[in-house]
Amino acid sequence: MEMEKLTVNKIAEVSVVFWVLKILATTLGETTGDMLAHTLNLGYAVGLIVTGVILVGLVVSQVRLKSFSPWLFWATIIGTTTVGTEISDFMDRSLGLGYVGGSIVLVIGLALSLLFWYIKEGNIKVDSITQKFPEIMFWIAVLFSNSLGTAFGDYLSDNLELSYIVGALITASIIAIVVILHYSTIVNDIILFWIAFIFTRPFGATFGDFLTKPVSSGGLDLGTIESSAVTLVLFCVILYFTHGRNKNKSLAFSS
Repeated sequence: MEMEKLTVNKIAEVSVVFWVLKILATTLGETTGDMLAHTLNLGYAVGLIVTGVILVGLVVSQVRLKSFSPWLFWATIIGTTTVGTEISDFMDRSLGLGYVGGSIVLVIGLALSLLFWYIKEGNIKVDSITQKFPEIMFWIAVLFSNSLGTAFGDYLSDNLELSYIVGALITASIIAIVVILHYSTIVNDIILFWIAFIFTRPFGATFGDFLTKPVSSGGLDLGTIESSAVTLVLFCVILYFTHGRNKNKSLAFSS
């Protein structure tokens, strides 16, 4: 008896809405991670364990599902951004690697995961994931990407002592360059997708820091709980009104 083959891509369509939700997810991941580690005083290690267990449950549920669920998919993305925040902070502050050292480790991890995925499948496309192995590799690469993006954003604000607005402008400029390269067709779209995926993380993270950090540090001091709640509501509203619609395809990254 043949195994059932899935014909529906398990990954959300990569469109303008995708990137808007990705940025909101990274903002939520940053504020939630800080809420667990700082506001609730769980610390980086405990926060990592708590969010890690939740993420494993989400990934297992996502992989076992035989159809595409936008709510479960984006809940898993939020899970990776939250865990990514905890991983980056744990590597920097608990292990003492610093954001540069942590970034090197994460770059190597991301490169190896994508390489292993490519060797086994012959491609690393995200628009045709219908089997479990590439889907698992996708989530591993996503976790490395979000952790790396967190480390880069924190490097801009902590090591280079740039304001959150300046950090957001730098990452927004990188994203703009990716969009230009996408339309010029100079660089492979798969490469551009992962570059955009990495740098939308610090863009959302710096915005999250801008919302939560004290005014003396250049933030709005809205608090992690309040900022997380507002971001979550906005995220859910956008996802609800765009679920099942095929709009805004003009910026889609497809191979």
